[in-house]
Amino acid sequence: MQVKHYFLILSAAALLASCKGGGLFGKKKYDKSDVTGWNYNDKNMGGYQIAKSKDQETGPGLVFVQGGTFTMGQTEEDVMSDWNNIPRRVTVPSFYIDRTEVANVHYREYIHWLTRVFDPEADENNRKIIDAAMPDTLVWRSELSYNEPLVEYYFRHPGFNEYPVVGVSWRQAYDFCLWRSDRVNEGILMNKGYIAKQGIQGQQQENNFTSKSYLLGLYQAQPGKGATSKKNPLKTPQGTPRTQVNMEDGLMLPDYRLPFEAEWEYAAYGLINNNPRPSLKEGKRGEELISQKQVYPWSQNVNGLRESKHGSWQGQFLANFKRGSGDNAGVAGGLNDRAIYTAPVKSFYPNGFGVYNMAGNVSEWVFDVFRPLTMLDADDVAPVRGNKFMKLYKNESGEAEVDSTGRVKMVQVTDEEVRNRRNYQRGNVINFLDGDSLSNASYGYGQTTLVSDKSRVFKGGSWNDRAYWLSPGTRRYMEEDQASSTIGFRCAMDRMGSPEGNKRKTGTYFPQRRQSR
Repeated sequence: MQVKHYFLILSAAALLASCKGGGLFGKKKYDKSDVTGWNYNDKNMGGYQIAKSKDQETGPGLVFVQGGTFTMGQTEEDVMSDWNNIPRRVTVPSFYIDRTEVANVHYREYIHWLTRVFDPEADENNRKIIDAAMPDTLVWRSELSYNEPLVEYYFRHPGFNEYPVVGVSWRQAYDFCLWRSDRVNEGILMNKGYIAKQGIQGQQQENNFTSKSYLLGLYQAQPGKGATSKKNPLKTPQGTPRTQVNMEDGLMLPDYRLPFEAEWEYAAYGLINNNPRPSLKEGKRGEELISQKQVYPWSQNVNGLRESKHGSWQGQFLANFKRGSGDNAGVAGGLNDRAIYTAPVKSFYPNGFGVYNMAGNVSEWVFDVFRPLTMLDADDVAPVRGNKFMKLYKNESGEAEVDSTGRVKMVQVTDEEVRNRRNYQRGNVINFLDGDSLSNASYGYGQTTLVSDKSRVFKGGSWNDRAYWLSPGTRRYMEEDQASSTIGFRCAMDRMGSPEGNKRKTGTYFPQRRQSR
């Protein structure tokens, strides 16, 4: 009996050593490189650190949009005779987009942060920074309409907290996306314990967290308890806890940004709802079929504007728009869309991707620079017009710097630097093949056209638009420094990993018996 107990004790000890060390007799088992055979994460073999492959987390406010091919452009008669949205097939890579439009309460959070970090009472330049970010509430005014209550209260009154922010130019929306990227990543690092929460109280002027300045080591964050703990999974090559997080660790998210026109239009249709049998989990193949063409974002009544299902909601409008001249909401006791101006950002049905108000409520800025014939020139995968290729600014010492707002200084790539490249030869390609020296097109802005390199596309109808503009294929434009009471915005984010989503693979993996045929 004693011998048996002794054997059990030895077995348990060996098992414990195996669990702690990763192998029998306490010898740790390491992942190895397929190309060199060297151990990963082994301080005795160079200390090259790699994180385990992980799925991208969905950022705050976002929903996943599985990419695919679709026909971009007009879906009904071109009654405006613009001929600027000729149908053509494109492929949109998977991405994330905001579930709702950015609301007043979200944008006020942005203004609050700016006021806290850039004290307007301390410096005149700080006042200019905050003024430049403030929405233009005067967009509500009209010479022959009484809209002063909206001018005074729409942005700040709590009754409008969840209504879409308007009066924001394309440039302001772009800056909001940059700010949001930094706050989300800063929040992730604080919640994981790599940055001390009390450190944000000392952020003033250019000494504030941005994702790029942190990753480049230009912003020195106060380490949190999780960073200095022995349980910290991040290690230096010497095997000690690492306080600085790198992008390779998989903790930080890609930047928020404005969606590209093709992305916005694709997300608006929610076409996955028109797939009769979509693949919902790994190993289960879906149909490569879209059952019917949609005119609007909803899939139940594909070319109508009202709820078609039997029930108490049958006949209700599916979007917030203007039915006709002088009719923004219907009659008392039976208001059709129940909104005279804007409506809360989570009103009406979400579409197949779970996105709200892609038709009606407010039109939305997208990233693209407007050209009437972009669809004839742009690539058929991830098409976009508006690229300006940038690089890090380096001072005389070869070091990166931050500007007065804390952002890392970037400069445009010069034509001389890229003239021998095969894939592009210019730093600014906004007018590539449409307005540059290689094209036959020219734009006399202010004389023969209102199109310029600062003309940005906005999509979707608004509370003050007729039904024609509710179709995602329609497109309009406005200068990037202008704003309107009918235009808001939402953000997007790139997808890293499988295009089918988390817990899914990329590519087709056949069983061994099929490979050996």
